[in-house]
Amino acid sequence: MNASATTALVGEAPRGGSVLSFYAAQGSPRPPQVDFARGLYLWDKSGKRYLDATSGAVVVNIGHGNARVLEAMRAQAQRVTFAYPRFFESEHNVLLSDRICALAGEGFDRAFFVSGGSEANEAAIKLARQYAVVTGQAQRTKIVSRNPSYHGSTLGALAVTGDTSTHKLYGPMVTDQPKVAAPLSYRLPAGQTQEDFELACVRELERTIEAANPESVLAFILEPIGGLSTGAVVSSAGYFRAVREICSRHGVLLIFDEIMCGAGRTGKFLSAHHWAGASPDLVTLAKGLAAGYTPLGALLAPNRIVDAIAGSGGFVHGHTYFTNPLSCAVANAVLDEVVDHNLMDRAAVLGEYLRGKLKEVARRSPLVGDVRGTGLLQAIELVGDKTTKAQLPVRVNAPARLTHHGLAHGIALYNRRANQGEFGDFQMVAPPLTATESEIDELVHLLELALEELHRELYAQGLVA
Repeated sequence: MNASATTALVGEAPRGGSVLSFYAAQGSPRPPQVDFARGLYLWDKSGKRYLDATSGAVVVNIGHGNARVLEAMRAQAQRVTFAYPRFFESEHNVLLSDRICALAGEGFDRAFFVSGGSEANEAAIKLARQYAVVTGQAQRTKIVSRNPSYHGSTLGALAVTGDTSTHKLYGPMVTDQPKVAAPLSYRLPAGQTQEDFELACVRELERTIEAANPESVLAFILEPIGGLSTGAVVSSAGYFRAVREICSRHGVLLIFDEIMCGAGRTGKFLSAHHWAGASPDLVTLAKGLAAGYTPLGALLAPNRIVDAIAGSGGFVHGHTYFTNPLSCAVANAVLDEVVDHNLMDRAAVLGEYLRGKLKEVARRSPLVGDVRGTGLLQAIELVGDKTTKAQLPVRVNAPARLTHHGLAHGIALYNRRANQGEFGDFQMVAPPLTATESEIDELVHLLELALEELHRELYAQGLVA
């Protein structure tokens, strides 16, 4: 056994060691070491079992250890693992593109495959920009996005991410892009309903485009159903139709970042399918698309954009591993599971069941102020006072503490705190689409135990009643 595997604290190994050496101070405790996983569960080296309540980082849509996908991985690896797509076509690339475009529907004619969500959003930004240039609109350079929001960790994706704490660090290295308010639904401005606030957000979008000079604005990018930055916020059909109308009127491309909410998790292949008359121009996917079995992301685009760029000399963008045959074969097998087992319909039905159970927890727990989401992309909001909706002190980092207590009780809860908690503390609840009702019952029970532990901790510090 190597030395790193036997050390209990970050940084104890003099060289190599855990990747947490980049994230945690030397001497910090290390998390349990995973041994294997099946279905909704992971086991550590000691044999302790953990229920994966968030599908890892909202990734493992079909559960762990799927035999069909593992066999597809083995079969493709025996044939060919890598062939550069400018030199060789891949059977599985073509097939995956055909299938995804068919599921995405009208207006999504071509698929460009990359290795993850940040890369997919970078590709969308560059495709939009190159389309503007080749169609005589080179003055369009600005991309409007929402605050809060998260679109990836690369510099281009960071520029359109609404996170002031991250921008303080990396902002001087990028061109800052215009931001508008995200239509959050829990803490509303005084005297406003959710409908009022959505309308205010729409009006702000139009004012921002007009103030920037509409002919300089390239695109508006948003997560149609929120991820960790907003805690699964869902807006009305009216909001999305108004956004679509404004973008169309000003010649602004509308980009839906469906990295987390796409690929069937919300009960439809694209979250865009929930709202008629609000279809985006570009969509990005990742996470559940290959369900954690291989790194994969995708950009979906219409012929009118792709053909214009291809006809002008081709897309000035690419990566070493984009469209690699192994990842495409794995994603095809994942898609087989999603389609053959009706997992999108299952996500819709089980999402309602999970939401009902989480609302029961909210009624019992003094820490859960709100439950929201669609399908199996749900979230709870942690608060210090449910009556006033007061947030817990930022220094507490309540989601991280909940994760700590969760692991002790055998439940894995992924969180990534956006804006250092400025807009609230959210905990995603997003199990694999293969979950059963009994497994959801177990998930909710373990989550409630973790919440009770967190409440005891906060009560002892005099932070909650």
